[in-house]
Amino acid sequence: MSTPADDAATPPAVSARTLLPLVVPALAVGIGCSLLFLAVSGVAEKLQDVLWGDLPDALGIGGYSSLWMIVMLTATGVLVGLVVWKAPGHAGPDPATLGLGGEKPLAPYVLPGLVVATALMLAGGPSLGPENPIIATNVAVAFWLGTKLLPKAPGTLWVSLASAATLGALFGTPVAAALVVSEALAGRPMPIRGSLWDNLFAPLLAASAGALTTTLVASPSFDLGLPSFGRPGWADLLSAIVVACAAAVLGMAAVYLFPYVHRAFWGLKHPMLMLPLGGLVLGLLGALGGHLTLFKGLHEVGELAADPDGWSAGRFAVMTVVKLAALLVAASCGFRGGRIFPAVFIGAAFGLCAHALVPGVNVSVGIAAGVLGMLLAITRQGWVSLFTAAVLVSSPAILALMCIASLPAWLLVTGRPQMQLSEDGTPLR
Repeated sequence: MSTPADDAATPPAVSARTLLPLVVPALAVGIGCSLLFLAVSGVAEKLQDVLWGDLPDALGIGGYSSLWMIVMLTATGVLVGLVVWKAPGHAGPDPATLGLGGEKPLAPYVLPGLVVATALMLAGGPSLGPENPIIATNVAVAFWLGTKLLPKAPGTLWVSLASAATLGALFGTPVAAALVVSEALAGRPMPIRGSLWDNLFAPLLAASAGALTTTLVASPSFDLGLPSFGRPGWADLLSAIVVACAAAVLGMAAVYLFPYVHRAFWGLKHPMLMLPLGGLVLGLLGALGGHLTLFKGLHEVGELAADPDGWSAGRFAVMTVVKLAALLVAASCGFRGGRIFPAVFIGAAFGLCAHALVPGVNVSVGIAAGVLGMLLAITRQGWVSLFTAAVLVSSPAILALMCIASLPAWLLVTGRPQMQLSEDGTPLR
């Protein structure tokens, strides 16, 4: 016989009548968020082709020469600085104070500046991804339209739908969104008085719609096409643990430097000083690390994985350190962007460096473990880190190794500062 305490701990049943009205809003938000993401990404890619291909070719300059990288990154800083300075709402709040996004919807008048600044950043080469500003934009649009069309629906519904939909669109699968939403709901009151799956129903549907729309239009893939990984051995387990922990330690070094670098740039007190200087520093880093250390890093990771023995351990180490420094600078000086995609490149380059130093480290294990450790340090998102590391290799055996390797790596990062600042500039924990 159940006791009153047992009954209180058991979530009440939710009928289909409660969930069915959420289907149409979830589908609409999922498709809309994906289309907005694809539109911004498409414009940025076209502009990137012009800035890094057509224009230097017309001028007779190498597209990835040191001079052009310095000029382009500095010019990108100037252009983004102008948008941040003059656009209504200054393209949103300081990106160093924002997480994955969606907690507090932005006002609609801020969005044009944020979208333009994001597209310029993606095309110009700074080491940031689209995730944070795209999620913030989609959340604001969904919240504004949703509260107008369905004023009786809670505002938190539109935030969760848009966040999940954009994650589904970004990764091309709803799994990442489900993991992030379930992690966000842990320890918080459930929006729906039911089970976890009841609360995941609408966000998962929105994420599925967003992922399917992106897949049908753009056919994205995170699979690096690495050689198949068979049955893991003890050496693979040791490699995964060591590489993941070492990558986490390296990532935490950047996390500890983050508030100091941020303070140095924001001490200039004007976007037309902060962003052009940040762009110049990024251009110099690009000249040092090569063109693969530019941009968000996802396409560049594919180039590394296509020829894992094509660079020396020293070269991989240089790319790792340069990309980490570029992420630190770009996230500190005011460029609008997220930190997940460049962290993937950093972790992959670190894992390939480990393979080059110790050939016994399997390439797939090295890349997955490096990405896992780096993402744990940079994002502090356990499920996203584990999912991304596993999906890059697409092997069930890798997933088992990463689950084990994540535990000691998590012990190294938990309770420590995050790569996110509060509004007064102090690190979050």
